[in-house]
Amino acid sequence: MITSGQMKAARALLGIDQKQLADLAGLSVPTIQRMEASDGTVRGVVESLTRVVEALERAGIDLIGEGAASANGGRGVRLKETQTSSR
Repeated sequence: MITSGQMKAARALLGIDQKQLADLAGLSVPTIQRMEASDGTVRGVVESLTRVVEALERAGIDLIGEGAASANGGRGVRLKETQTSSR
């Protein structure tokens, strides 16, 4: 669904910290910390994972899944084309 690297990269693209992501997703900071400490694909409560993905998408992140169209064909994140510079 999402990797810890994708979460960190998405936060970096948005210029937000773990607390801000927790607030956007309606989760606790320790939950975000545990997710980002995962090795590879984040494991956890499906509802929490869904909240993070939805929060990132609302903030303008386009998560690229394995095998999804991207220049290099790997996992990653990118800003959606409709993303504006104001947050």
